[in-house]
Amino acid sequence: MKMTLLSGIRTSQAFLALIASALLLTGCGGESTEALPNTSGNNTSVSYSGPAPATDDVLNFKRSVWDNLATQDKCGACHNDGGQSPQFVHENNINTAYAQANTIVNLSDPSQSELVTKVAGGHNCWLSSTTACADILTTYVANWAGGAGGSAKTVELRAPAIKDVGDTLAFPEDPTQFATHIYPTLTQYCSECHTSNGQTPYIASGDVSIAYEQAKSRIDLNDLEDENGDTVLPGDASSRLVQRLWDDNHNCWANSCTESATTMLARIQDFIASLGEPEPIPQELVTSKALNLEADGLLANSGGRFEDNVIALYEFKAGEGQTAFDTSGVSPALNMTLSGNVGWVGGWGVEFGPAYENTDGDMIRAGKAQGSTDDSRKLHTLLTASGEYSFEAWVVPGNVVQEDARIITYSGSATARNFTLGQTEQLYDVLHRSTTSDQNEPFSTESNPMLLQATLQHVVVNYSPDGGRQIFVNGQPTGDVDPDSAGLLTDWDNTFALVFGNETDGNSPWEGALRMVAIHNRALTPEQVQANYEVGVGQKFFLLFSVSHLIDGMEQSFIVFEVSQFDSFGYLFSNPFYIDLNDEAAPSGVPLKGMRIGINGREPAVGQAFANLDITLGSPDYVPGSGQQLSSLGTVIGLEQGPGIDEFFLTFEELGNGQDVRTEGSLPSQPDPEDLGDVSTIGLKTFEEINASMSKMTGVPTTEPAVYNTYNLVKQQLPTVPDIEGFLASHQMGITQLAIQYCDALVRNDTARENFFPESFDFDASVAVAFNTTGRETLIGVLLEKLVGTDIDTQPSDTAVESELNSLITTLTACPEGCDAERTKTVVKASCAAVLGSAVTLIQ
Repeated sequence: MKMTLLSGIRTSQAFLALIASALLLTGCGGESTEALPNTSGNNTSVSYSGPAPATDDVLNFKRSVWDNLATQDKCGACHNDGGQSPQFVHENNINTAYAQANTIVNLSDPSQSELVTKVAGGHNCWLSSTTACADILTTYVANWAGGAGGSAKTVELRAPAIKDVGDTLAFPEDPTQFATHIYPTLTQYCSECHTSNGQTPYIASGDVSIAYEQAKSRIDLNDLEDENGDTVLPGDASSRLVQRLWDDNHNCWANSCTESATTMLARIQDFIASLGEPEPIPQELVTSKALNLEADGLLANSGGRFEDNVIALYEFKAGEGQTAFDTSGVSPALNMTLSGNVGWVGGWGVEFGPAYENTDGDMIRAGKAQGSTDDSRKLHTLLTASGEYSFEAWVVPGNVVQEDARIITYSGSATARNFTLGQTEQLYDVLHRSTTSDQNEPFSTESNPMLLQATLQHVVVNYSPDGGRQIFVNGQPTGDVDPDSAGLLTDWDNTFALVFGNETDGNSPWEGALRMVAIHNRALTPEQVQANYEVGVGQKFFLLFSVSHLIDGMEQSFIVFEVSQFDSFGYLFSNPFYIDLNDEAAPSGVPLKGMRIGINGREPAVGQAFANLDITLGSPDYVPGSGQQLSSLGTVIGLEQGPGIDEFFLTFEELGNGQDVRTEGSLPSQPDPEDLGDVSTIGLKTFEEINASMSKMTGVPTTEPAVYNTYNLVKQQLPTVPDIEGFLASHQMGITQLAIQYCDALVRNDTARENFFPESFDFDASVAVAFNTTGRETLIGVLLEKLVGTDIDTQPSDTAVESELNSLITTLTACPEGCDAERTKTVVKASCAAVLGSAVTLIQ
């Protein structure tokens, strides 16, 4: 492989031109906070002049619950003095209101309070989302119940309704019905790729048995009728064979993905109809009782989180509409209006996308969520009062190449802000205004320049007057030290707006998803950050699978899983443990082997991470009241009909008095490996090898400041694997920048220059003298000797290199207005970089 030696110089010149253009644009634009309607509702306060609270608990009730609910827009219009019972917002006697409230709250489990569950069922919610109202009421009751001092919230386990596993359809062992209804369509349209000698899955294999085994996990036997008895349509089908056509536009036929998906679903429905009526699960299975996530799951999201000082909270539970609700319970509610390309994520979350043109030719703006300036003012009020903050978020960056992207910002424009968390490629950037910092100078995660990844990450930014800024990612401090001394937040502007996924002007879009955002008016401690990270995020439940019928003498025995909707396509089951809710009972020598997860009456073929469990329940591992950990693993089970419909259960090879001996079937036959042909023996040096080579060849240490900074800047765009087929134009740009810095340091440093270049070359001479015939031969000769060598048969000839360098020198020494005194050194640097950044250095 040969690369043009001048390509590095040309690339760097183009790159520098772009930098210059960007610098010219920096000063453009002004402050343009977009004012949105105030969506927080009427927060008119209610004056109280009745008897004083009789106890401290009554006073806490007033502050936490009564003050928030006594207004006419919430509960004050009905449950007041002379109104409906219970009169828990009695306006004339707080002690009476307190007594009435105690009849409809559960202080040990606030989410189960009648006050909460009734509103969750649709009773007089003051917002457009009953979920948001229920969450806010839960917060009010929890604040009343909870103590101060940074305590973590906990979840109390309680038994669900006990129900048996329902009937279901099952795949027949014989592939005849599959061969009749589905296989012909697969072989007709998918055999170009998905045969035994092609791509997995082998759903169009010439062997129908192989195709059947491969297709089973991609067919949902519930895709015939929905819960209302209506025929399932392609857009609602759960079968992956249909989704790939309908959602992903994957290799559709007849020039229509709609027609292709409809045809595929029709064949699947014919197959399902041929299977007859649903059957009960096999009698030999040893099973737990059954559960549904939404109906039986115990909400676990608050368990273990530190939220005592949260002033704005977004869990994105609504799942629809144009509002992300602030459920912190701190008035005014700082609700966020969604606009542009924003979508809801299954299992709680919102996803921001780029601008695009829709099918009607209309331009859809890049997504963002923005609060009103009036409601955002509470951030100014409460954060400047405390002088510190924690911005906490669960983020999923859409990629690692976006720059100037705002994830969370409390700002007025692209250049005026109070706080910003942003992304620059693989760096998290934090900018903020204080008495000691420049609001537009980023503090970034530079100690680990590839810390930001396109996956779910927990990010916390702390600020305090004595500690300055500190960044945590996935529970751990990044190690970056705030370059500014700690100051005050007194310079914050109260006219700015809180924005997610963009800037107020819409010109700094971020692509990715937010799963949760919490703003605290106190800095979290490192221990609290770690605890909040370990709790996780999303719609998370405890599922308590009853196994009491399998263990003699244990009447309240359950195997408990943490379960969350991982995304729109699957459930995450993790951290199972065994417990009996009777603290006086304990198992003794109970065997548990081969646990599997079932869904809708059958065991999925994949995701059975607990099938090898072989443990004994009892002392010393079992602790009454806490239970016994079974595994620290997690696994994903495919979503079929959704969290409101899918039914889960557990099966066991052995548990207590139940036993199901299983034998592993033979593995399906596998096709012969494909012959991929010869692989090149010539490869690329990877990023660390390139850096080491340039240092060795020039004699400039890798720790030289300009070189070190440039390497950290471009490291992520240098080759990471030695496959020469993976070489990209972006690689060349990064290599060129690094080569220029090495050659610049080589010429600038007297010692390095004297060791590398011969004394006969005069760096202080004019270009006419320095690059005469003798000077050129001297310079080119030393570059050939020390940077090219003669070790690789495939490298360019010396004659070709000399020709390129002579052409470059001639171009750079042509100065119509006369060359300046530094021109000679500049030409040497350019000539050095042209060779150092070429294929001669890269190939190995």
